Amino acid sequence: MDHKIMNNSKGSDGIGLALGSGAALGAAHIGVLKALEEHNIKPSFITGTSIGALVGALYAFGKSVEEIEEIAIGLDWLDISDIRLSKMGLLSNNEIGELLNEHLGEVTFEEANIKLAVVATDIANGEKVILDKGRVSEAVEASTCIPVIFEPIEIDGRMLVDGGLLESVPVSVLKDFGAAKTIAVDVKAFRKYKRPDDIFDVLNNSLEIALIHLAHVRIEDVDLLIQPKLGDYSRMDTNHTREMIDLGYEAAVEALDDF
Repeated sequence: MDHKIMNNSKGSDGIGLALGSGAALGAAHIGVLKALEEHNIKPSFITGTSIGALVGALYAFGKSVEEIEEIAIGLDWLDISDIRLSKMGLLSNNEIGELLNEHLGEVTFEEANIKLAVVATDIANGEKVILDKGRVSEAVEASTCIPVIFEPIEIDGRMLVDGGLLESVPVSVLKDFGAAKTIAVDVKAFRKYKRPDDIFDVLNNSLEIALIHLAHVRIEDVDLLIQPKLGDYSRMDTNHTREMIDLGYEAAVEALDDF
């Protein structure tokens, strides 16, 4: 059962953009946004899961592609996490919220330039939770909260974690908005696995293997599907951000030209 924290208004037209989960692979979303702008495509709705929620929030509140790229290139794993040993997780995910507050201020969904929603998972009952009101930073913290690694984020009495557990690329939310045309960005379409080096790699591979089918979007479900070829990159490695941005751009240009 899905639990939706949404207002009742639906769009009747416009383009909807769904940005999928993938941790560091989400840098490719920036290249996609660049290509969309070059083709004069501006979404009326943005939905995001995990890293897609972070990139989507920055764009929905008016940050330029260049500004988002600069933010992404400056990020490191240690910049977006904080040691917080507890019975619920190894790290705290509060740094993500602070990052958004630094660049956007303590904004709410209602203030967005482009209608925005992010997806999280209620770890207590397995329900999908769609957040599109209240504090944006808090919602993005929840959507990017990888289970076990990060302790859950509590919102309205719910214990929330990464939305990728239930909907890796949140196309269904665009349909709830009533978008006339839908574009989905799946950054996990060509995943490869490598021998783990540490506990984080073990957990990462385990989640990827268990959830990989959720990342794939059927072409018949959307009007345009963009799938950057990121199989050679780790979702935990922020050392190749520029390369992944370029691959996102190339995949988007190719898809848009074919479309």
